[in-house]
Amino acid sequence: MTTLAAAPAAARAWRTLRTSRTAVLGLAVVAVHVVIAVLAPLLTSYDPIANDPAQALLGPSPEHWAGTDQYGRDVLARVLYGGRYALGVSVAATVLTVALGTVIGCAAALRGGLFDDVLGRVLDAVLSVPSVLALLVVVTALGTGPAVIVLAVAVVYVPQVVRVVRGAALAVVPADYVTAARARGEGTWSILRREILPNITDVVYVEFAMRASWVVLLISSLSFLGFGADPPTPDWGLMVAENRTAITVVPMASLAPIIALATLVVGLNLAADGLSKAWGVDRIREGS
Repeated sequence: MTTLAAAPAAARAWRTLRTSRTAVLGLAVVAVHVVIAVLAPLLTSYDPIANDPAQALLGPSPEHWAGTDQYGRDVLARVLYGGRYALGVSVAATVLTVALGTVIGCAAALRGGLFDDVLGRVLDAVLSVPSVLALLVVVTALGTGPAVIVLAVAVVYVPQVVRVVRGAALAVVPADYVTAARARGEGTWSILRREILPNITDVVYVEFAMRASWVVLLISSLSFLGFGADPPTPDWGLMVAENRTAITVVPMASLAPIIALATLVVGLNLAADGLSKAWGVDRIREGS
């Protein structure tokens, strides 16, 4: 079993990661977003969903630093609370996606044979459907709401995660410690948990970071199109959709959520790139 040998390699990877300015910058940006989302109630005294028509379409001022939208809601408050929705739903969707994709991918690599062949054909069929179309079909059939969005994202991205993880697991399955585990009569789940997963954690972590950035953007795009968060939920994509017609009057109502979304996506991408380089996962992904 190489998990003991993998530990020093992981330690070296973390040391390399700490020296990567790109990764440190990305993680710092993400950390700032997390802190702001957690402390949102302490950073503003305004209710992000309370309408006040008398205060509609106001520009930036000492009372409303980023102005107000067409309903008189404080833009900054909605941006701050919007981070909670973006991070909460995105993390839940990414965790579900990567967890399912990892288990299925490892099982396909370990079992092989007919199971792997059938799964490969199913994945080919699913991946042939445009992601946006599959996403809209799920949302249209099941309705909106955080739970439906999480499920829709999993439907779109699980097949891609399966392929990446399966490619990494195929390099581990022929190892002597896996053969020994099979000879001892260990079950599939035991081998996956004790022998395979500990040796592909680098791939899983990088996949999680990469999918997280795409999921954040995808969820905001859904809200912009009217298939995501329901009004008056403070969501960045929904804010852009609601205020785009008044961008010449109160530009910050649209620009503030765009800036928040862009910085979070860039931070996640930088973190994923740093992880990928630190652990040499690029080669694994290219060979899968």
